[in-house]
Amino acid sequence: MGFARTCSVALVGVEGVVVEVQADLEPGVAAFTLVGLPDKSLSESRDRVRAAVVNAGAEWPQKKLTVGLSPASVPKSGAGFDLAIATAVLAAAERVDPRAIADLVLIGELGLDGRVRPVRGVLPAVLAAAEAGYRQVVVPEQTAGEASLVPGVSVLGVRSLRQLIAVLTDEPVPDEPPTEEGRPDAMLAGLLLPGAGIGTGLSAGPAEGPDLADVAGQHGARRALEIAAAGGHHLLLSGPPGAGKTMLAERLPGILPPLTRKESLEVTAVHSVAGILPPGEPLVRRAPYCAPHHSATMQSLVGGGNGIPRPGAVSLAHKGVLFLDEVPEFSTKSLDALRQPLESGHVVIARAAGVVRLPARFLLALAANPCPCGRHTLHGAGCECPPALVRRYQGRLSGPLLDRVDLRVEVEPVTRSDLLGQGSRGETSATVADRVHEARARAAARLADTPWTVNSEIPGHQLRTRHPVAPGALAAAERDIERGLLTARGLDRVLRVAWTAADLAGRDRPDSRDIALALELRTGIARGVPTTTGEHR
Repeated sequence: MGFARTCSVALVGVEGVVVEVQADLEPGVAAFTLVGLPDKSLSESRDRVRAAVVNAGAEWPQKKLTVGLSPASVPKSGAGFDLAIATAVLAAAERVDPRAIADLVLIGELGLDGRVRPVRGVLPAVLAAAEAGYRQVVVPEQTAGEASLVPGVSVLGVRSLRQLIAVLTDEPVPDEPPTEEGRPDAMLAGLLLPGAGIGTGLSAGPAEGPDLADVAGQHGARRALEIAAAGGHHLLLSGPPGAGKTMLAERLPGILPPLTRKESLEVTAVHSVAGILPPGEPLVRRAPYCAPHHSATMQSLVGGGNGIPRPGAVSLAHKGVLFLDEVPEFSTKSLDALRQPLESGHVVIARAAGVVRLPARFLLALAANPCPCGRHTLHGAGCECPPALVRRYQGRLSGPLLDRVDLRVEVEPVTRSDLLGQGSRGETSATVADRVHEARARAAARLADTPWTVNSEIPGHQLRTRHPVAPGALAAAERDIERGLLTARGLDRVLRVAWTAADLAGRDRPDSRDIALALELRTGIARGVPTTTGEHR
């Protein structure tokens, strides 16, 4: 009778649970039993592991074999347990020393030829192992760079089960021929979720992505874009087709600051689980950008699917930008599902297979036409939409959702002088990004002893009591509250925007000009605020 154990990791959303893999050999009719709440793909590991062990040159034990995955109450899915199961079986058969694998965490799928294939979610799995106190992990060679992002963990990348056996038994490590140059590597297929597309949700850096200087005119919208990036405020761009709403939103990630180390690990973990992490780029350093089509379902936006829910667009845009173009065309049910993550910064999805908590701290950018034909606000453009249709179209954005949007900007058609280059060229993304970085640094210094880093995250009570504005600056806001133009939540959001405007202007606290600007961006009522960022500064 032989017994051995090692460890692997089960992922529930983007959180990992260390699973002990136990293998027990007893005399009796040769059989392979796998217990511990495995799903279909994990149950099939019995055939994969047996073939991989034999093709790796080891002998398969002809005894009654039972493999248990503990804790049994945690749902386990995927082929990432193959490597741990095979190693535990070989240790129980005394092919390797059981003591050598007792404190190892092994993650990887096995091919029938014994090669170790990469799987999704290696980074969150290794993070979970590190938090549980494990310091040695074995992963497929293709994901060793991703696993090495976790500090304090020794990572061994292997190409085959035969190589792992040699390492554990102090034998010469055999060479495994790599894929021929110029041929696609079929081993990378395990890293990509079918249908998700490579790079979905990832944005290029400022040097590679679209530049704000390409946008003609639109000084008011550019100012709102800068405020949104500096304070993390949600943004609604309304205007006729062709005015530049999509161009502006696509350039928003380029003026956001680079992700911190902690933020990069969070974003990379989500993209790794989702299967859209580009091979060869283990760490996401730029703010992601996700722009789902208006036909997207609620599950694709907030997460879901069969079995254990997968990350949706709100999680893929974590610490980045979620852009919803033609937002009135989205289903009302899908849009209202955004209200909870906008407030809490995460999504909690309950399914029969379990409850998953996914991060969703994103900057929401919305773009909408004024009516189905888009010509309602244009004089002499020939809009034939009945008033009832226009009201119904605009009413698809519910009041509670709009109440969570800090900046509401009317994007006017581009003038002839701006379009033909007769006006002054707008600032580049790099120039605006420098101001955004300085404003965020001021906010971070002010909030150093708090759990918040940007103005949009500060609770209203803390903002009103600990960060007062200049005396008399709230007079206009108080009048709007009395007239019913501003709610209690709206006042808090006006204060947050005002603080961001003050940070951009280099002031210690907001004055009446910053409050007026925040009210104009909130209500759409002109307050006599200059239209360009430079004039406001």
